[in-house]
Amino acid sequence: MRSMTLWLDSLWRAGLYFCHPRTLGLALLPIVGLSALAWAGAYFFWDPAVDQLSRVFLETPWLSSGWAWLDALGWGALKQVVAPLLVILLVTPVLVVASLIGVSCFMQTALVNWVRRQRFNGLQKPPGFGADLGRAPRPGLAWEFISALLMALLALGVSMPLWLVPPLVVVLPPLIWGWLCYRLLASATLATLASPSERLTLFQQHRVPLMLIGLVCGYLAAFPTLIWASGTAWATAFAVLVPLAVAAYVAVFAFAGLWFAHFGLAVLARSREAP
Repeated sequence: MRSMTLWLDSLWRAGLYFCHPRTLGLALLPIVGLSALAWAGAYFFWDPAVDQLSRVFLETPWLSSGWAWLDALGWGALKQVVAPLLVILLVTPVLVVASLIGVSCFMQTALVNWVRRQRFNGLQKPPGFGADLGRAPRPGLAWEFISALLMALLALGVSMPLWLVPPLVVVLPPLIWGWLCYRLLASATLATLASPSERLTLFQQHRVPLMLIGLVCGYLAAFPTLIWASGTAWATAFAVLVPLAVAAYVAVFAFAGLWFAHFGLAVLARSREAP
């Protein structure tokens, strides 16, 4: 019960900190860097990918029969939309995962130290443990991050055929993104100030609220995707609007990072105060 009270308290605090100009300043590096990479990829590969999918639709016998049937019903214009929407469906997981990695690598340590200075100024690393405050998590965590990333990418790849089932496309990807958000950002938060033994204990004691933060934010990350897929104008202009997509995903995960920071530092401080 106490964990869920801290969970709700951390939620509104994360929202308050999210509106601070400092959050925008910290987000500029991942937004600009990822937007540049994403726009370059869209510039060089968007049209070839859409053309290739359109060619597959026209040259596959059973699909071409379906298009003829739609033409007879007066819905032939759908052919101009389906290929861009499918490309968006394939590109979105890449943008989401890249944005999450960007926040984890370039923002989370700064967000954690900001929250520490504002609310938990007495909270320090245990004596003799790790590097100075302000540095990124130790290299020993690299394998934990890489293994979580590989597991999430495998889950996305295996589940992708199920995305063609309408209810599952809004359930499975956000579920995987939320799990990866929990693994990366919760680990990065606690690794900044907690010893390995403290981190293990806190994960065992507060796994459910930590996972809930990740899952909530995973589903929040699905909302921009629903916008891209909501109309033909968005679909055809997506290659130009890729930076807006990246900014939306970075914003969601920056909020998640603040939520993890407030909750993680609060439970760490309480654990050290306990007799």
